[in-house]
Amino acid sequence: MGVRRPWVAGSFYPGDPEGLRRSIEECFRHRLGPGALPRRGRGERRIVALVSPHAGYIYSGPVAAHGYYHLALDGKPSTLIILGPNHTGLGSPVAMMGEGAWETPLGVVEIDGELAQAIFKASDIIDIDEMAHLREHSIEVQLPFLQYLYGSEFRFIPICMGLQDLETSRAVGRAIAEASRGRDVVIVASTDFSHYEPQSRAERNDRRVIEAILNLDEEGVQRAVRRYGVSMCGYGPVSAAITAARELGASSAELLAYHTSGDVTGDYSAVVGYASLKLTR
Repeated sequence: MGVRRPWVAGSFYPGDPEGLRRSIEECFRHRLGPGALPRRGRGERRIVALVSPHAGYIYSGPVAAHGYYHLALDGKPSTLIILGPNHTGLGSPVAMMGEGAWETPLGVVEIDGELAQAIFKASDIIDIDEMAHLREHSIEVQLPFLQYLYGSEFRFIPICMGLQDLETSRAVGRAIAEASRGRDVVIVASTDFSHYEPQSRAERNDRRVIEAILNLDEEGVQRAVRRYGVSMCGYGPVSAAITAARELGASSAELLAYHTSGDVTGDYSAVVGYASLKLTR
């Protein structure tokens, strides 16, 4: 595959460059966002991983903006590894694209083929497979935020997870960590939290999962999802990111923002939860 074309441009986010930049800036300035545009800093490169939502920007963009605001201050990584759930059922159970590029209205981002091959060699569960990515939005919606911050000055690796059990998640995380040691990498776990639950139930269940993330406890994430029936779509990517981040030196996590779609629409009867967190050295 040469260039993977955008699938949700014009629906999840604006399909034209000017409109998309304006939408991203509105997310940063939004009352639920960080309240200001990000500024590039040299930072200490302490961020190892982010947890970021992936709904339409009008709903989850302000929450996502918190993570990218902090990432901008922390300095530019050379490669982002973006883990997302497989909503479509297409392709291999754990699928990575190992070469090529992805396009958004803001331009083209190249895949880090060298690191992708290193991850592939370190794993016996990750397949090289394009099909899983063609119509999947969870990874795509993260790229315009990164392009807004860095232009084309970074590369990335997309990994789409249909299998999200603890064993699979840990295997993916360990492969990422083994291949990434000594490299300038940040991991982004793309997930929304509770889906179409009353506000009180969504908040209660989401806080249980968030507590496990704050404890860098991937098993606790999975246990909370199962025990309380949390309708979180990306618990596997989050579990894999925690595993990798801890092995790469992360020792703490911070909740940057939590809101629901009800905080945007005013309808709290059936909300989707969104959280932004950072895992740091």
